[in-house]
Amino acid sequence: MTTSPTTQLAPEQILRAADYVELVWTEQGSEEDRAALTEFHADGSELARLIGEFGALLLADYLTVVPDEHADCESAYVLGKLVTVASRYLKRWCLAGGGAEAAWIAAGFLTEVMQEIDQVHQFLADVRGDAYAGRPAVAA
Repeated sequence: MTTSPTTQLAPEQILRAADYVELVWTEQGSEEDRAALTEFHADGSELARLIGEFGALLLADYLTVVPDEHADCESAYVLGKLVTVASRYLKRWCLAGGGAEAAWIAAGFLTEVMQEIDQVHQFLADVRGDAYAGRPAVAA
């Protein structure tokens, strides 16, 4: 698979971001969910930066990986450019000062994209597994 590294997140950061995105996705309004979200949102702009970086990683290294046999195709080139622009916009938007609100909306965007290709829970479990194993973020 052809990938281009977009970000260098430590495994702990990947796990934290995946936990947050999954919490946003599954949040049912319980007392525990509200408490967990409040704890995440206390980090504000740092959380937004993390989710922007995590989103860029998901877009480039998981959601839009092009098989090697298609790396030279025009559609792979276009997809690469689309990922570059979407990642840049997502990171820029998350760093623009929106804090926890920006992180919440970015996490919602990412779950919408993940739902189009797979079950969000399993998808994030795979990302966490790669982080635990120390493997580079590449879809199988």
